[in-house]
Amino acid sequence: MMPELGKYAVVVGAAYAASIVLILALVALSVWRAGVVKRALRDVEERMEKQRG
Repeated sequence: MMPELGKYAVVVGAAYAASIVLILALVALSVWRAGVVKRALRDVEERMEKQRG
């Protein structure tokens, strides 16, 4: 599947690996941040319900 890259194989492979790691880090950060925001929103909604009675 991978074309013959000759002397550039290591550099290209490292670039692919770095890209995959960065994409996975962005996905993980997004999921983590969504959880933080969801909990904060739930807390605000609970406080508003208590104020209403």
